[in-house]
Amino acid sequence: MLEDRTTAASSATPWPAAYPQGYAVVDVETTGLARDDRIISAAVYRLDARGEVEDHWYTLVNPQRDPGPVWIHGLTSDVLGDAPLFGDVAGEFAERLDGRVLVAHNAVFDWQMIAREYARARSEPPVRQRLCTIALSKELGLPLPNHKLESLAAHFGVVQQRAHHALDDARVLAEAFRPSLLAAAVSGVRLPLHECRPLTEWSDRPSPRIGRQGGYGGSAQSGWRPSRKRPACPYPNPGRYEPGKPLKQGMRVAFSGDTSVERELLEDRAVDAGLHIATSLSRLTSLLVTNDPDSGTSKTVKARQFGTPVVDEAAFGQLLADVEPAGG
Repeated sequence: MLEDRTTAASSATPWPAAYPQGYAVVDVETTGLARDDRIISAAVYRLDARGEVEDHWYTLVNPQRDPGPVWIHGLTSDVLGDAPLFGDVAGEFAERLDGRVLVAHNAVFDWQMIAREYARARSEPPVRQRLCTIALSKELGLPLPNHKLESLAAHFGVVQQRAHHALDDARVLAEAFRPSLLAAAVSGVRLPLHECRPLTEWSDRPSPRIGRQGGYGGSAQSGWRPSRKRPACPYPNPGRYEPGKPLKQGMRVAFSGDTSVERELLEDRAVDAGLHIATSLSRLTSLLVTNDPDSGTSKTVKARQFGTPVVDEAAFGQLLADVEPAGG
């Protein structure tokens, strides 16, 4: 079996001393993708330094609002009405994250959702680094048709039983991460670890919620900001994006107008992919991302003047899945 072969190979492999001492493989299901969306279920598989499972944990969470796309996650207001609030499980969650690298598929998203929930609870999760399995699969050069979890699972022969169920998704990811970690150790690959910046300042504003009995009422919701600025992009600007070709690390990307996924999340995903976030648009800007290119904002006007390529949010999301390495 894959598990037996992986365990035997792992125990026989000289392990890189710089690798982390433990991992928390995490999956969260949420009411949506925006900054005021909430976690409705969470699962953690704790792994040791070589990726062996130590234990696992799962909980439902009352989001205090509409549960969102029930047709995806299957969790209704009735199911969640009697679930604990996030503050009730924050301590247990923290125990399973403490001192470990957070591992997730599209880790920026899971981290941001977790960090916001802790910020609402006036606390911080005990996580300092995260590892995205999408980024790791790219580092390993895995021959995947796309970067979906189901494709990574199929590559390693892991059977997915309940897609979009936090516990099963976390199990699948843990089983796929272990051989990925072993392959990285054997090849001497540097793990794509990123800093987890805790959130500070949580301001309140009204928002609908579901109560413990499933009724609606007022609740505090919020906005947030990172505690520090992002580090400078380490790659030189390779020039403008060419339609039909992939993005390349170092490209300068600007955003204009509203996005369905919150701007901070899109920018963090771009930074993790090796892109430079431009706060203004100039002749050096590689690409403008906007859902309304005819809006007349200063950035869209300058993009037309300079001939800067423009794509919408959906196209940008697809481009982020396959960013070409710098120098390639």
